[in-house]
This record gives sequence, C-alpha cells and structure tokens, in this order.
Amino acid sequence: MTKKISDIILGVILITLGILFIGNEFELWNINVFFKGWWTLFIIIPSALGLFQKGNRISGLLGLLIGFLLLLATRDIIAWKTVGRVFLPSILILIGLSIIFKKNFSAEKINKKDGINNYIAVFSSSEEKISNEKFLGTNITSVFGGVELDLRNAIIDEDIVINCTTVFGGIDIILPGNVKVKVSGVPIFGGIENKKDNSSEENAPTVFINYVCIFAGIDLI
Repeated sequence: MTKKISDIILGVILITLGILFIGNEFELWNINVFFKGWWTLFIIIPSALGLFQKGNRISGLLGLLIGFLLLLATRDIIAWKTVGRVFLPSILILIGLSIIFKKNFSAEKINKKDGINNYIAVFSSSEEKISNEKFLGTNITSVFGGVELDLRNAIIDEDIVINCTTVFGGIDIILPGNVKVKVSGVPIFGGIENKKDNSSEENAPTVFINYVCIFAGIDLI
C-alpha cells in the first residue's frame, strides 16, 4: 500500500468522525465517540497505517503494541502491572527483529579493510576528528552517551559504510562537502536527521549510513 492510499484511509477516518459528531449534535443518532480509552486511537491508527508504508514498519509494530496495551488497560481488560511486565520484553523482541530484518547497505567493504576504528560511548561522550587521513568507514555505538565524529577534513575518495547503533544516546557525524549520503535503518522512538547537502559531482563517493536508533537521535551534518 502506498503512502497515498494510507493518507486516503486516514482522511476517510477523520471524515467519518466528523460526520458522527455532526449527527450527534443534530440528534440524528447518539453514538458515543469518546469511549473509555478513546485517546489510544491517536497511537493505534497512525501506527497501523505505518505498517502499510515502506520503511518504518518496526516502529509501526511497536506503536501498535503500545496502543493496544494501553487500550486494554484503560478498559480494565488487563491490569496496568501486566502492561509494565509485557512492555520491556516486547520492545526487546521488536528490536531484535528490526536488527535481523532491517535493510542494510553492504558492510562487506568495511569488513575487508584494515585500519578501521570503532567508536564507542557508554554512559560517556566521545569527540573524534579525522584530519588529512584516508577514512575507510567505521562502526559507532552510543549507549546512554554521545559520539561526535568530525570528518570535514578527512580524505574520502571511495564509497564507505558507517554503521551506527545508539540507545538513549546521540551520534553526530560531520561530513565533508565532496560526498553523497544514503541512509537506511530502523528508528524506534528516535530518528535520524540528514542535514547534509549531497555533492553535485557525478563521481562523488557515497557514504552509506546503516543505523539502529532507539530512544535516541542521529544528526548528519
């Protein structure tokens, strides 16, 4: 299902709600739209529509799960403590699925090269700057911490891969002007913001970014 079709479905739902409100006002019918837990629909409906769009399906599944758990709890079908018990294991399962089935740019090149540095920040911060050196790609991990990688003066003359994983943290990558950027990954209650303008040169090298972003953020500058 394309984004256009999902937008049509959302539009139909909103129109239907509007008609129901008007009918109630003019006493054509008496339908209580504000049922117990109605507010969870603002989580469930967008998440369900997201399942039919390309890309961020894992986030849609997670949102759908949370929405239904909250709906069941507000309607006293399950206890709130059950929501707490199920919530974290469910997130771990979905994160595992996202890592297994996510679409990655090939990391074969990065694994075959020597001199690859890994940057890791756990409950800490790290600032790295590469100047006048050939950069071959890297793996960045940030858990409750932050990593800033400055590549403005790095030598990038071929396609490279950067793998990013951040959980409750952040990663900033400052890229040189002579490269193009392609991004693929899984945002779960987080996201990546690509502020980098791609080089207009036809043969410019491409920086492929693979990422998993969980309650966190990644900036490409």
